[in-house]
Amino acid sequence: MNEPRREPVSRRQFLRHGVRLAAIAGVGGLVGALAGRTRAETTVWQIDPAKCLHCSNCATHCVLEQSAVKCVHAYAMCGYCQLCTGYFEPEPNELTTAAENQLCPTAAIKRSFVEDPYYEYTIDEQLCIGCAKCVEGCSRFGNGSLFLQVRHDRCLNCNECAIAVVCPGDAFRRVPVSHPYRLKTDH
Repeated sequence: MNEPRREPVSRRQFLRHGVRLAAIAGVGGLVGALAGRTRAETTVWQIDPAKCLHCSNCATHCVLEQSAVKCVHAYAMCGYCQLCTGYFEPEPNELTTAAENQLCPTAAIKRSFVEDPYYEYTIDEQLCIGCAKCVEGCSRFGNGSLFLQVRHDRCLNCNECAIAVVCPGDAFRRVPVSHPYRLKTDH
């Protein structure tokens, strides 16, 4: 049997087919990139408070100059203690707001009198660096009402979170944008 004879491909035909293939590959790459971006936009990074080991990596491994991880306070769990182990050094000189008595290196926790013997503790997130010293103290000796969370108005939502990579407790997870925060009471 005689096979049909193929005509040699001209340079013009070769370039035309090459341009078509490049366009198809480009569209495929764009669709793939948009699909990956859509996933990143529908989920965000968050810390599971039940798995957090208070290791201080959140303060030092975030790609931002000041970490997007901040301490938050579950007021419903707080005992409003006069001696808050998340606020004070383990053995404070006295129960005052003097810097030498505070556990937080940036004075991000503010203490205000409610009524004897109760005090309220609030977090100034602009000062908080996510070092977890207060969280460690509150969890070890208190009721654990202080915990860390990724603040999404600061987070870049990196494809691979630098903190998640080094987290010894494997506490960082992708969570849906519709439920971006993990409350301390959730387990």
